[in-house]
Amino acid sequence: MGAFFGRTFRELGGVWRYSAEIIRQAGILVTGSAAIICFMLFMMGVVCGTEANYVLRGYGATVYSGVFTSYCAIREMIPYMWGYILSAKVGCGLCAEIGSMRIQDEIDAMESMGINPMRYVVATRLVAAWLVFPFIWILGTAVHFVGNYLVLILQIGEVSQGGWENVHWTFSTPIDFLYSFLKIFITGTVIVMLGMFYGYKASGGPVGVGNATAKSMILNLILLHVFGAGMTMLFWGLEPNAPVGG
Repeated sequence: MGAFFGRTFRELGGVWRYSAEIIRQAGILVTGSAAIICFMLFMMGVVCGTEANYVLRGYGATVYSGVFTSYCAIREMIPYMWGYILSAKVGCGLCAEIGSMRIQDEIDAMESMGINPMRYVVATRLVAAWLVFPFIWILGTAVHFVGNYLVLILQIGEVSQGGWENVHWTFSTPIDFLYSFLKIFITGTVIVMLGMFYGYKASGGPVGVGNATAKSMILNLILLHVFGAGMTMLFWGLEPNAPVGG
């Protein structure tokens, strides 16, 4: 696996000769994954907003609902929901696609024609994912906050828009958004690479592709939580940005 990762990154230097393939793969990722990721993040925004209101209502502190939406959204739920959907939709899809190419000898045919499959098949998809990640992250974060707003401000209405915004942005800084993006970028890269690795190494016909896809999904979910917990401790463990107390 380490050798596969290393070779993929070495091939990035010459991947731009396949810019049309990169754009095509990026378009597939956007049209196939952006909608479901944004929908799930919107629903998580609704859940975070609802939970914040009803937990804090018992303490008479619904004005602090913005704390929940800040911590719940930016630091944890957006990266984790991103990882879940990416693992199921993109990681498994890449594994099945490349695995099918492997068992049907398409990758061997590329090598016989002098085409580097690591560059044309693997590296192009990695670069396409990198191009798409910022777009989907910005859009997903925005719709998550829309879900918060619709529940807290318009539906329940126990906190004003100004009160929510004041608390939310007190507990959210630009560096928090940067860390959130780094979490989704790193975990997304791992998910895409693992999916392509298991697909590229698939063997044994359709059953082998199915087994490889299942393995990639399981390992991606495990590593998502390992990397997620590790980066939370790294980014916010010593400086949680919790402006409370005197």
